Amino acid sequence: MKVSQEKLPKSQIGLSIEIAPEATKQTYEQVVQNLSRTVNIPGFRKGKVPRSILLQRLGTTRVKAAAVEELIQDGIKKALEQEKIPAIGQPQLRSTFEDLISTYEPGQSLTFSAAVDVEPEIKLGSYTGLEVKAEEIQYDATRVDTVLNDERQKMGTLIPVEGRPAQIGDTAVVDFKGVVPKEEGSEGEDEPIPGGEAEDFQVELQEDRFIPGFVNGIVGMNPGETKEISAQFPDPYANEELAGKPARFTVTLKEIKEKELPELNDEFAKEISDFETLAELRASLEERYQKEASDKTKSNQQEALIQELIKHVEIDLPETMIQQEVEAMLTQTAMRLQQQGMDIRKLFTPEIMPQLRENSRGEATVRITRSLSLREIGKRESLKVESEEINARVKELMEEYADQDIDEDRIRSYVENDMLTQKILDWLVEHSTVELVPEGSLKVEEPEASQELEEIIDSSQSEESSETTAAELGSEAGE
Repeated sequence: MKVSQEKLPKSQIGLSIEIAPEATKQTYEQVVQNLSRTVNIPGFRKGKVPRSILLQRLGTTRVKAAAVEELIQDGIKKALEQEKIPAIGQPQLRSTFEDLISTYEPGQSLTFSAAVDVEPEIKLGSYTGLEVKAEEIQYDATRVDTVLNDERQKMGTLIPVEGRPAQIGDTAVVDFKGVVPKEEGSEGEDEPIPGGEAEDFQVELQEDRFIPGFVNGIVGMNPGETKEISAQFPDPYANEELAGKPARFTVTLKEIKEKELPELNDEFAKEISDFETLAELRASLEERYQKEASDKTKSNQQEALIQELIKHVEIDLPETMIQQEVEAMLTQTAMRLQQQGMDIRKLFTPEIMPQLRENSRGEATVRITRSLSLREIGKRESLKVESEEINARVKELMEEYADQDIDEDRIRSYVENDMLTQKILDWLVEHSTVELVPEGSLKVEEPEASQELEEIIDSSQSEESSETTAAELGSEAGE
């Protein structure tokens, strides 16, 4: 078998494959024999159909098509083995199948063209001495107090209050009924808000806990008092029919409660953690958030360097790699959304999928380029992770997830790739100059595919919210 190669765009190799005459005849004869054993022709038993009758009934074109298809598949497979070409994805026929059938004659050579995707060549320019800026994340000491206060709020007990009006921070127990007022000068009546009424409804008097105007209207009321409160639905709003519209609520305040918080002491620390003292709990939280800030700063440094690095890289990516990455991205997103309780069948519909795939191509291309560039640096600098390090981390993860059905080989592959990537990134930081700048001073753009997906998710969720309820009036406004 004669094979010639040529380089094509998008990391493809074009193949011209010539099948020898004896092979084209042998394949044709084999196809005829196979058909004679499987085809049902009235008046003849299987395997006993005369050759002339078989060809007459089936037609020479059908038989030749079957032979050509087999010759193409076998020819490409043998050509890749003969030329030692590490193809990825499925080969593509470049010749016209109909033309091959019309020119094919058993016992004569058959030549056809095909193309296969291969690993791309990575043209990597300068990757040392890169100069970038990255945001430095400072440790916020007040975060510990905020977390501890949040825990106190969760453990707080509501106690009835008498002798004073409602104030911000209280929990009010109310009866209410809401309407959308008719336009001034128009005829008709006020329109009731669907689901916009409740009895003995508890609302935290925080400005972001209900639609604008509602909470402020309750502040200052006394138990037993009834009052009309004007409010405004935000725009946008989950129920599009109410978005931006005014609302009027008739509210009766039945009871005021305030939250009694536990003391911030060692007993409190024992209640919410495994630590014996408040000091130990504080020290642990401080260490965690300091490390978190440090890790985020490191991540920002690495991300800035990767973005600069890919400016110095040329890779003609094959279509197979892009499509595989797109599918992997969408699968990961679907799994994440499913874990969050979303119905992915409503989000990833057949009508939406082509649009999502197309919009994901840009991000997929960037992700592949980043990965291949780092891998190339690792090869050039002979960076590797020792097997002892990998084994230790795999053992740690297997023990951590001992109660789950975990594939150790997959864990090992993930660990090896992750540890090597981190080693390459550390090397890149060490051999570059990174200027740390204040948090929020650099603009970070969200990938187009991620923006598109968020818009689709938001749209789908809005469509599912067809009716407002008393609880939603508060929860939606506070999100």
